[in-house]
Amino acid sequence: MASTSGPPWIRCSRSTWEKWSADCCGVPRPPVQAALDAFLKRLAQRASPATVDAYRRDIGGLIGYLETQDVHAWHQLDVTLLRRYLAHERTRGMAPRTLARRRAALSRFADELVRRGELDHNPVQLTQAPRQPRHLPSPVDVDLLGRFLDTPHDGDPLEVRDQAMLELFYSCGLRLAELAALELSSLDERHVRVVGKGGKPRQVPLGSRASDAIRAWLGFRSALAGEGETALFIAQHGGRLGHRSIQARLADTARKRGLPEHLHPHRLRHSFASHLLESSQDLRAVQELLGHANLSTTQIYTRLDWQQLAEVYDKAHPRARRRPAASSDESSDNR
Repeated sequence: MASTSGPPWIRCSRSTWEKWSADCCGVPRPPVQAALDAFLKRLAQRASPATVDAYRRDIGGLIGYLETQDVHAWHQLDVTLLRRYLAHERTRGMAPRTLARRRAALSRFADELVRRGELDHNPVQLTQAPRQPRHLPSPVDVDLLGRFLDTPHDGDPLEVRDQAMLELFYSCGLRLAELAALELSSLDERHVRVVGKGGKPRQVPLGSRASDAIRAWLGFRSALAGEGETALFIAQHGGRLGHRSIQARLADTARKRGLPEHLHPHRLRHSFASHLLESSQDLRAVQELLGHANLSTTQIYTRLDWQQLAEVYDKAHPRARRRPAASSDESSDNR
C-alpha cells in the first residue's frame, strides 16, 4: 500500500510516479529523483527486479527525509545529514541488519553521484555501520526432517511440486531467490546450475531423492505451464511461482504434516549446511556448495556440535592428547 505522507515521488508507486511525471502539466522531475532514476536504470541492466526495487525503497527513504529537512539537491548531502538520517531511522525502530543494508545501498548510490559530478566524495563511507547481532537459525533435527520429507502426500500436482521444492532446498542448500529463478535448462541429470548473489554462478550436486521428486513434478508441469513459460516451478495460473507463494506453501506443508516447528527456506538451507558440516567437517566444501564468497560467512552460518569439536580437538591436536595416568607404584617411585 502506498504511503500517505512525503513528497509525491516517494508516496506513490513507480507506475503512478511515471504517470504523474508525464501528465503533470510538464513539471520536470525533481533533481534528486532524476539522479535516482538514472542510477536504477543502470542497475537494472545487471541486477534482478527485486534488487532494483530494494534500492528504490532504500534510497527513496533518504529522499523522503531530505524533503523534511528542506534539502533539494544532492550536493547538500554531507556526513552530518546522513548520520542524522540513520539515527532517525534507528529511533523509528529499524533493525540493525536493515539499517546496514540501507547504508550499503546509499553508499553505492553515492558512488554514482560522485561519478555524475553531483558529489565531490562519498559521505556514506564516513558513517559507521551498526553492530550486527549474530543470530543463527537453528537447523531442524536431522531425523525429524527426514521423517517430514518422507511423509506421503496425496499425489495432487501442486503437492508433487511442493515436494520437489522441499527436496531441492534441503538437498542443494538453495536460497529462496535461487530456487524461484530456476529454469528448465538449469537442470541436468546430476547437477543443478544456480545464479547466486552478485550474479555468481555455481553448480550443486543433485541428490537422488531430489532427482526423483523433480522427475515426478515434470510429469505434471507441462499440463500447467503457460505457453513459452521456462520456469521450473510454476503456479496454478501457469506463470513462475513467486517468493511469497513458495514461503507460504512450505509453511502450509509443515503444518499439514505435523512438523512441530516453523519451516521456511532459509531454515532448510541452514539445515543442509549444518547436517553436511557435521558429517564431513569440510568447511571449504560447504562454502562452495552454499555459494559464499568468504569463508567467514560460512563459519557464522553453520555450527558444529560442541562434543564433535572436542573430539576432533582431542584426536588431532598434539598438545591435547592426554597421557595415560601413571600407576601408583610409579608415582611413589618418582616422588
